[in-house]
Amino acid sequence: MSSSEHTVTHVHRDDVASRMGMWLFLFTELLLFGGMFILYSVYRYNNPDAFHLAAKELNTIIGTFNTAILLTSSLTMALSITAIQRNNKSLSIFFQLITVVLALGFMVNKYFEWGAKFSHGIYPGSDELLSKPAGEILFFGLYYVMTGLHGLHVLIGIGLILLMTYYTVKDVITHDNYMKLESAGLYWHLVDIIWIFLFPLFYLIT
Repeated sequence: MSSSEHTVTHVHRDDVASRMGMWLFLFTELLLFGGMFILYSVYRYNNPDAFHLAAKELNTIIGTFNTAILLTSSLTMALSITAIQRNNKSLSIFFQLITVVLALGFMVNKYFEWGAKFSHGIYPGSDELLSKPAGEILFFGLYYVMTGLHGLHVLIGIGLILLMTYYTVKDVITHDNYMKLESAGLYWHLVDIIWIFLFPLFYLIT
């Protein structure tokens, strides 16, 4: 027998380095939103009454519903990782797709919420918004920038999870090689955590 028949190809996987890289990326995301939260805090401190008044324009019911959706999606994402760890491929795929459906539901709600504001003339640069006090203009400027950036992260998360679903179907992600799915889960949990901060800051001002 030739020596080539005894050759075994080993694929190097450095899961520790992959996790470290993912955590470093998540840290940069926290720095980005952390800076925005600090900016929000400064403006709110200087304009408490205007921020309180502007917050009344937001739909607390939709905000609460979206919070419940994202919290549920974090659960389904975690369940998809648990399922693949237990070598239940079909269940993992199911939970990944449920996570995507919930994320899309979040974006649909956000679309209608933004649409309502636009229909009332409250959007960046509009005459209606510019006629308001400076504090309210700042509030809505931060609202659109921060929730819009968060929405972009949700869309990226949807694409990422769909890619993980494809990898799971093709057995790139398996019960003994699920680092990619775990990293996608960490990203999705970060997206949810950011919303947990955005929700009270904009919708529950007292």
